[in-house]
Amino acid sequence: MRLSGVCFSALGLLVAACGGGAPADGTQLVNGKYTADALNVESTITATVTIKGHKISSIDIKDNGSTYAQYTTPYSSLIKPIIEAQSTDVDGVTGATYSSDAVKKAVDMALAQARGEKPVPAKNAALSFTPGTYTGSGKGYGGQVQARVTFSETGITDIRVGQQRETAHVGDVALQTLPAKIIAANGLNVDAVSGATMSSFGLKEAVLDAADQAGVTNRKAFIDNTIKSTPSAPIEDTWDVVVVGGGGAGLCAAAQAAQDGSTVLIIEKNAELGGNTLVSGGVYQSVDHSLVWDINNPKATSAKGFDGRMHNKVRATVGCVNDLKVIYGWSEAPFDASYYKDHEFVAGDIEELSKHGVHQEYLSTLQELKKEIKAYLDYAEPQLQKGVPENQLLLFSTTNLHIFQTYYGGLRQNTAKDEWIYGDYDLVKQFVVEGEQLKPWLMEMGVGFSDSQSTLVGALWYRGNTMNGCTTDADGDGTAERYSGNWGSYVMAPLAVVNNASKHNRVMRETSANELIFENGRVTGVKAKMADGTEVTAHAKKGVIIATGGYAANIQKVLKTNKYWSRQHLSPNIGTTNRSSLRGDGIDMAEKIGAATVGEGYTQLLPLAYFSDGAIAFGGVENAIFISTKTGKRYVDECSERDVLSLNGFKYGVDLDGRRGVYLYVMRGFGGFGGFGGGFGSNEAVVAANNAAGNRTGRFNGREWSGSANELQDFFSELGIDIDAETVKNSIREYDMAIMDGREPEGVGKRHATGIIGNARRGADGQYDKSTYNIDDANLTIRVLAPSTHHTMGGLKIDLDRRVLDTNGKAIPGLYAAGEVTGGFFGGNRLGGNALTECMASGRIAAKGVAKDNK
Repeated sequence: MRLSGVCFSALGLLVAACGGGAPADGTQLVNGKYTADALNVESTITATVTIKGHKISSIDIKDNGSTYAQYTTPYSSLIKPIIEAQSTDVDGVTGATYSSDAVKKAVDMALAQARGEKPVPAKNAALSFTPGTYTGSGKGYGGQVQARVTFSETGITDIRVGQQRETAHVGDVALQTLPAKIIAANGLNVDAVSGATMSSFGLKEAVLDAADQAGVTNRKAFIDNTIKSTPSAPIEDTWDVVVVGGGGAGLCAAAQAAQDGSTVLIIEKNAELGGNTLVSGGVYQSVDHSLVWDINNPKATSAKGFDGRMHNKVRATVGCVNDLKVIYGWSEAPFDASYYKDHEFVAGDIEELSKHGVHQEYLSTLQELKKEIKAYLDYAEPQLQKGVPENQLLLFSTTNLHIFQTYYGGLRQNTAKDEWIYGDYDLVKQFVVEGEQLKPWLMEMGVGFSDSQSTLVGALWYRGNTMNGCTTDADGDGTAERYSGNWGSYVMAPLAVVNNASKHNRVMRETSANELIFENGRVTGVKAKMADGTEVTAHAKKGVIIATGGYAANIQKVLKTNKYWSRQHLSPNIGTTNRSSLRGDGIDMAEKIGAATVGEGYTQLLPLAYFSDGAIAFGGVENAIFISTKTGKRYVDECSERDVLSLNGFKYGVDLDGRRGVYLYVMRGFGGFGGFGGGFGSNEAVVAANNAAGNRTGRFNGREWSGSANELQDFFSELGIDIDAETVKNSIREYDMAIMDGREPEGVGKRHATGIIGNARRGADGQYDKSTYNIDDANLTIRVLAPSTHHTMGGLKIDLDRRVLDTNGKAIPGLYAAGEVTGGFFGGNRLGGNALTECMASGRIAAKGVAKDNK
């Protein structure tokens, strides 16, 4: 399959020429130089095409803006293939799709001029249009963006956004704010909305497409037209606490500081609050002891929760007992890495790892955990011996298990085999323990919770907490409103606390912090700049908390610091699940005043990412399977750690359109297209909704395919992979039979599976009727995925009060940090859901640290 062959006609282009006349039939290239401009995501590019001997002899590409280096590869790498093919029908550069499209479109338009198909626009022609309303289309982050644009003879008079699938409170912010700026400029040279770059581009494309339909007379003028931002008078003010970054960590820090009586300023780079937290799966890992087996009351099937109500306890899944037995047998000797000098370290192989001891700071936790496991096995094994299915037992889950799984889930060896890394015990224990207090804290803010302990990709266990929005008075007018999803849970709930605590509290959006004020050995504030150029000097009487997130979108920094991934896997064109603003700004600022970093060589790759653009593919792994694009078979326990899944994806996946490690994620039913608006939890609700919407068989949108299992071979052919549909169906059948039997599949096991892929009826007891099983006519959704950068485990070095440490190990007075901007928690691999727990808990801890240091 060649995605590069898709034509996006909405790309904006400008043409000019310096060559001979074109032949009458418009087929031959006329010698000369021809130029054409195209819109790129954050700039325009100019292609100069030289025709000699009626063929393309040279191409020069110039970037007219400041496109990030990782996206400029097509400017050079596409020139040779285009000249050799004498055509732009060549593969683009994976990971730089927009830039590839821009280059090819600019060259195409220059060639069209060389064939006489496009006239040379008159220089300095007056800008005019054919009055009317036209519907244009552009390529945004979530798909096509439509805009109805009304023109007078001389300019734009109205823009109405039509159909679009941009992410709520992220991409759609651009669609709300950019139209007025484009109208004021009467052109497209206006800044993209920070944090919504792709959505901004999609709208600009749509407006330019409409202008083309309106017969714009001077496209260059239209694209270049701008408005000058006039900075306001410099802002200088003082707060008790200045928080840099308004994602999960920053908002929790601000809320806690406000509750502690401090005045707060939040400086946020993007146009809206939420950061990467807003586009995450939204599930955080933490034990809710009321929902799991109780060592002190092992027969209890319900218990009183934080809300004072009784809640039914949740059940275990197949594989939990086996994992607990491995941990119960874990060697208590000091960790001995000598075995791995002669043997390959296999990430995720805890049966082997358990033989080689434990880092001694974790020994007491392991010993206490073994006592808890022994008590649980005394409860569980007699029932298992009587034939009670494991998934009918109560779920075992304790604080010690969470701590120990975070430890061994992040215990990793670098590629040079001369370094081991794992989470700092004190930091790990602290965030796990404090994480268990998040639920009552958030409930007091009006956040609602589901009665569950779910799992998500790479979590290793069932202890996920799913929030379902909040009801709160966010603006202090005395009226509580309902806010749904991550927006309500992670943004509006803590923001309401900040807004209602003091009239002096403030949020500065689209404001980039660029310097820490460091005076007499202490951080006393932050210098920043607003989108319109207004300078900001924010003084902090008590402290500055950096919560700017990681740098997984900064592929150059990821590559530069990498110690864990093979360079054949971690390449410059790898995708990222992150928003474009996640580039390590906070780390850079702190390093300039002597801050130390730790663990930066370890970046997590998320296996659940679309191969076409790197975006997150939301969905569960407990009820889905991964199929090799080389063999057509399952190849990994889908409930393994994220690095295990990514490493095996590279091993058993193919290279497709320049992306490495491409594999197939298969789930039951019609799961929906595009992966937007979901979570990392169960697929069942999504499947049910899409099944109800109607049959959409045989459809592939470049990301996902939905259809009958009988149509698989046609899909594989369309995708361009050489695997056999019957092999895939047999693999599914073998997996499903094991799950229906209540056992792990043979060969490639599966811990914690909860559902099958094919069709089978369930009885009143919830057990499957194997006699009704069918795979041939089953409806399936298949996502085409490949690992993308997701989370940077390394960052600023901190202590237990979240003070930032300098290179000598001493705290930098007045400076604190929380969330992904810090390091030391997760070693070489992070468990799914732990980031949200850590960022919220650490945000609170940082604020408490500020209060403690200012008593």
